[in-house]
Amino acid sequence: MSDSVYQRSVTAASGSGQPVREQVQDYWDLLKPRVMTLVVFSGIAGLIVAPGSLHPVLAAVAILCIAVSAGAAGAINMWYDRDIDAVMARTKRRPIPTGRVEPSEALAFGIVLTIFSVMVMGLAVNWTAAALLALATLFYVFVYTIWLKRRTPQNIVIGGAAGAFPPMIGWAAVTGTVDPGSILLFGLIFMWTPPHFWALSLYRCEDYAKVGVPMLPVVAGKAATKRQMLLYTLLLLPLAPLPAVMGLTGWLYGVAALLLGLAFVGHALRVLRSPEADGEDHKPAKAMFKFSLTYLFGLFGLMMLDKAPGLVAFVGLGG
Repeated sequence: MSDSVYQRSVTAASGSGQPVREQVQDYWDLLKPRVMTLVVFSGIAGLIVAPGSLHPVLAAVAILCIAVSAGAAGAINMWYDRDIDAVMARTKRRPIPTGRVEPSEALAFGIVLTIFSVMVMGLAVNWTAAALLALATLFYVFVYTIWLKRRTPQNIVIGGAAGAFPPMIGWAAVTGTVDPGSILLFGLIFMWTPPHFWALSLYRCEDYAKVGVPMLPVVAGKAATKRQMLLYTLLLLPLAPLPAVMGLTGWLYGVAALLLGLAFVGHALRVLRSPEADGEDHKPAKAMFKFSLTYLFGLFGLMMLDKAPGLVAFVGLGG
């Protein structure tokens, strides 16, 4: 990987005379905290929906390990993508392109946090959850970031598996197993990721084209991307209520999931019908991207609310 573009864009030496508070903020930014929020939220959902109970301290440890591992993967991703991050408008202010953090320090930071989170999960909780945690990070770094992202327009479809692991990890923290219920939770995020990210790529298309990342709108065009987005939202429509069918949740969740799914399909239809002119079709795509976050938070939030009467038992305080 060439560092020429990255090196030309660096505007300051990393950490030179930088206040401690700003240095801490830079390393916090390396963890991609906004992405981490969704990871932690879905991981908590897996913990709560899973059958069985877990001591509250161990539950907190499991959540911490999921958060730290996700952040570590984000830091390694920023290390590898520092050349294209320096060019893209969305990422050029990240800590590495601006020179606030050295690439080698970011890589070391990510590796140390990965090892720490996996070992703590294994020693404190169980090794099934630890193995899934390690697999999620390895998949994100090696399969998505290094192998797929710059080679195929299916990067998000396949690479999305990395972000789908957290509820499985939370489930395994409680049960020590991988069960059909946890695979279903995995599948929800896996199917949600393409329309979510393609909505973003529709209005960031020029950014990706500029750095040679073959996102679907760049390679296949916006019209084909919009059709694929509608297809995935239609596939999600019957999938999202399945936790109620399987008995993981009550039917209130099932009905709400169906309504959320219909709204998601509605957004996809509006994007599909939007004009091709860049200045006009950004608004529906941006609206769908924002709603996609509401959709996933809504699904997992409803699952946890459905289990609310059993939360005391879940944390091991039910006697």
